[in-house]
Amino acid sequence: MANKTILVTGSNGQLGSELKDAFANKSVNIIYTDVQELDITNKEAVRNFIRVNSINLVINCAAYTAVDRAEDEPQISDLINHIAVDYIASALKEVNGKLIHISTDYVFNGKASSPYHEGDLTSPIGVYGKTKLAGEQAVLASGCDCIIIRTSWLYSVYGANFVKTIMRFARERGELKVIADQVGSPTNARDLARAIVTIVQSQKWESGIYHYSNEGVCSWYDFAKAIVDIANIKCKVNACTTAEYPTKAVRPPYSVFEKTKIKSIHGIEVPYWRDSLIDCIAVLNK
Repeated sequence: MANKTILVTGSNGQLGSELKDAFANKSVNIIYTDVQELDITNKEAVRNFIRVNSINLVINCAAYTAVDRAEDEPQISDLINHIAVDYIASALKEVNGKLIHISTDYVFNGKASSPYHEGDLTSPIGVYGKTKLAGEQAVLASGCDCIIIRTSWLYSVYGANFVKTIMRFARERGELKVIADQVGSPTNARDLARAIVTIVQSQKWESGIYHYSNEGVCSWYDFAKAIVDIANIKCKVNACTTAEYPTKAVRPPYSVFEKTKIKSIHGIEVPYWRDSLIDCIAVLNK
């Protein structure tokens, strides 16, 4: 760990910001970049940055995550989620470096009725999911030594996310309508960041695909109800169906992960979603 030089891309996002906190007291050489410092869509810039800075490990948090807008901007989504990822993986392969790449539940169609295992058949239903899957495939095809971590329903004290949006709307409107027929597992980006630090620090690097989300299952409606209750906001939350709230991109109706692999190989303890939500809202309410 001490001799490693780590590059975190997309470091101004939710997960990148949480990684800054999670690595804060660790003795590690770490470089944080966002698009201003390193344009990952520039192949030569990526190669040069990795060589000049003697990068051994990249944690790629950069992504095009605007799910609805991706339907109108497939080229930009593909450039960031797929082509740029290929540039990073290929550059690392050249220097025998390692990659931790963050992916998504959207690589699945959400038609399952039991938690998704890492080896389950992928079949994304929208541009965002298709470009993220193409990114995964590019990483694996590059031959780079990699760990791919799929996560779901990410939120944090940083950035824009469902938790902050619900808190704001609840205070402004006093009544909300939230979808109750899509279920998954919320993930506090702080917990995922800590899991990544555990993997980086451990001597048990085992390449492959892993699933990580907080424990437990809920609908967006349950999630919103919990946010309002925990934040102690007076607001009525009503359940609605996906059909009543159409969006440009179709969402997977079921996004629950089987997480035994990451827990058993890396000894990671996964907190319950509501406990992590309480922690996040406590910070936001300060």
